Amino acid sequence: MGDWSRAHICQCLNRLLTLRGNSTVTIAQEQRKSGEQFVESVLSLAHKLCQLGLCRGQIVAICAFNSDSYLEWLLAVAYIGGIIAPLNYRWSLEESKVALEVIRPAMIVTDECCTWLSDLRNGIQECERLSINLQSIKYCWAPDNVVIICFTSGSTGKPKGVAISHASLIMQSLAKIAIVGYAEDDVGGISSCISMLMVGGCHVLIPKFEVKMALKAIEENHVTSFITVPAMLASLVSTMRNNKSRNLVESVKKILNGGGSLSLQLVEDSVRCFHRAKLLSAYGMTETCSSLTFITVYDPAINNRHLKKIRGTVSNSVHPIGGICVGKPAPHVELLVIKEELSHVGRIMTRGLHVMIGYWGQISGLEIDSSGDWFDTGDSGHIDAHGNLWLVGRRNCRIKSGGENVYPEEVEVVLSQHPGILAVVVIGLPDAHLGEMVVACVQIRDNWIWTDLNVGELQSNMERHLSTGMLKEFCRHKSLTGFKIPRAFMIWRKPFPLTSTGKVKRDQVKAEAISHLQPFFSNL
Repeated sequence: MGDWSRAHICQCLNRLLTLRGNSTVTIAQEQRKSGEQFVESVLSLAHKLCQLGLCRGQIVAICAFNSDSYLEWLLAVAYIGGIIAPLNYRWSLEESKVALEVIRPAMIVTDECCTWLSDLRNGIQECERLSINLQSIKYCWAPDNVVIICFTSGSTGKPKGVAISHASLIMQSLAKIAIVGYAEDDVGGISSCISMLMVGGCHVLIPKFEVKMALKAIEENHVTSFITVPAMLASLVSTMRNNKSRNLVESVKKILNGGGSLSLQLVEDSVRCFHRAKLLSAYGMTETCSSLTFITVYDPAINNRHLKKIRGTVSNSVHPIGGICVGKPAPHVELLVIKEELSHVGRIMTRGLHVMIGYWGQISGLEIDSSGDWFDTGDSGHIDAHGNLWLVGRRNCRIKSGGENVYPEEVEVVLSQHPGILAVVVIGLPDAHLGEMVVACVQIRDNWIWTDLNVGELQSNMERHLSTGMLKEFCRHKSLTGFKIPRAFMIWRKPFPLTSTGKVKRDQVKAEAISHLQPFFSNL
């Protein structure tokens, strides 16, 4: 097979040079680069890496803030057949050592965000400028076509290095282009990197997410699209609502959410702040190179800003037999649900070019099902008659209570609809009778008060009060099955511990809940 038929993420460079040569494709702080300047920087860096002796298949670890240089490193390393391995700058030294032990990189690249790695820094001198002749470009590939190693967030156990191929990145990027609608006139904030490079859009890069800095970049650069997780989106809309002088953001047309479902309140707040934006949400994981399914939560062309319709859309995304709708699979994604005995839910399986090559160091160790080489996502759910996937939860997080399976995510979706609940994490605590008892750790909103009164004892002027009995009654009103309703509620007065990708560290919540069981339980 000739190389002309192989996928390579650097194939975007030709389009950037010919279509966007004189147009701005990156904005980082005060620096702007045209397509020609950006491509020249990538080729110059690739040339310098060859001079330094970086070979095909070798790994370059990078721990740095977001910047145009970060994108150039990604493409330059891939260009010469190397493998890039991003490290989270928020990791501790010990966490980084674990990752470095897994990948054993030939080079480590850092900036000022990682002063603790200064003794390992590999500096790159100023690269010479090269004349650009695309006819002379010859891409190289690492063994197994691996181009990037992304580490799982590590909510349980040690992070694993997920080896992703060129084809996986390109296929997933094409899916986002088709479904989200990225185009060359897009100005992306926190955006899908390869998707934006492929269409020739413009990247606006800030070193890290800081809400005021992000809003300033969105407004000053007229950002049209960005990707977010619920915690980031909540910070954006909260800041906008609290700043009375801040106008609605007119430029934003597309928002893609990932890393968790959106509460009704957050959807409504987002629509008010970004009222011209289509709001989508995606379900996926690192092992499948990001998104498997997509759902449109709000489309101004259809919903016409009527919040009653949003309420209907979000409410209808909760299935009466369990789970939350995460939409239909992308065109190239194949899904299968293998039902468990006597259950309406089953194991969510997938296969296709989007699936990882393997965990680095154990490439052949994929979680493959013997019935046809399907990758087991580790999630449970079901598919309805319209082809929508309904996500019930992670199998390794499910609670076994009285012989029944309870998925925390399913209970959290219901409780998060209560106007007095800011955030909730459901866990299972040891119980002599049930095996595990369902317990909800809740953060209540400002101006709401926790009380020990029963529902019947509340007075008419106590509308913003919450109690165990009230929340149990709310769950029953939402048709949550009896054994899934939390037996106890624990008031959580600080932020929940999160991974670097915004996922709750359930094991840590559970450990803290057990250690503080007596002083904080409110169990009626």
